Amino acid sequence: MYAKFIPAASAALTLIIHAGVPNSAKYMHGKLPYLKILLLVILAATVISIILSRFNPQFGEKYAYKSRFVGAALLFVCLYNVITVKLMLLPAIYFPAIDVILRVFVEEWAFLLKCLAYSFRLLLIGFVLGASTGIATGIMVGWSKQWSYWIHPLIRLIGPIPSTAWIPIALVSFANSFQASIFLIALAVWFPTTVLTSSGIYNVKNAYFEVASTLGANSFQKIFKIALPDAMPSIFVGIFNGTCASFLTLMTAEMMGVKFGIGWYINWQREMMSYANVYAGLITIAVSFSFIITVMFKVRDKTLGWQKGIIKW
Repeated sequence: MYAKFIPAASAALTLIIHAGVPNSAKYMHGKLPYLKILLLVILAATVISIILSRFNPQFGEKYAYKSRFVGAALLFVCLYNVITVKLMLLPAIYFPAIDVILRVFVEEWAFLLKCLAYSFRLLLIGFVLGASTGIATGIMVGWSKQWSYWIHPLIRLIGPIPSTAWIPIALVSFANSFQASIFLIALAVWFPTTVLTSSGIYNVKNAYFEVASTLGANSFQKIFKIALPDAMPSIFVGIFNGTCASFLTLMTAEMMGVKFGIGWYINWQREMMSYANVYAGLITIAVSFSFIITVMFKVRDKTLGWQKGIIKW
């Protein structure tokens, strides 16, 4: 019952320490209002949540479950603020104050959104190419022994090579770094999608195909009405693994010459020694990529209801 009050108490404590304890004499950024405003908003949200939980037991149960984590996160913010602003125990250039990081979001939100849009465009093109090619290759390998004979050895030979290892080849094989980046992302998605798709089709019970043959189904119907639906859980795991690999490849690809993008932004700001901007970029990546994975699992739960809860996010 008292767990619901932990976030509000943590937010209030953090706010009191932030406003009441004077900054270190070495702190050069003066009084910035951003953390104070954020803590006030969080404090108001936690109080509203406590009130709502009294009228909605289901919401109250979920809120109480997450309260300790939220409270601990706020206390971490308080600790970091004390170390970096009140006591200045860490080098300010590498560990900027939270206020300074928040200022980046306020002043450069449009540019961050532009970089995020460029990253999503690159990721989407590479992901669609890699996933569609991977599913097609997986079907060929899993369904046809002839195709498997020729393609499977190539998968075992090329697949384990990290896609980033192909950067030197990609840079000289494509007209520009944008096309090379798409190739690298597609390659990162292609391998796990191919392996898991072919494995899923391999494991479809033969009795299903025998019954379908008895009913007069042709190969096309067996693939798209029996093999693929039955292999969907395995295909999703492959796409999920490919998505995670594509995030890593995207960051690497954007650091090798692509114009704009979150990875490019982080690398650029690192060279400028603007670590507040680097942290802002990392937070943007964490939120956006977590959102993509969450949406992916929502789609999975809708299309594969019987798989809900087997792989949790």
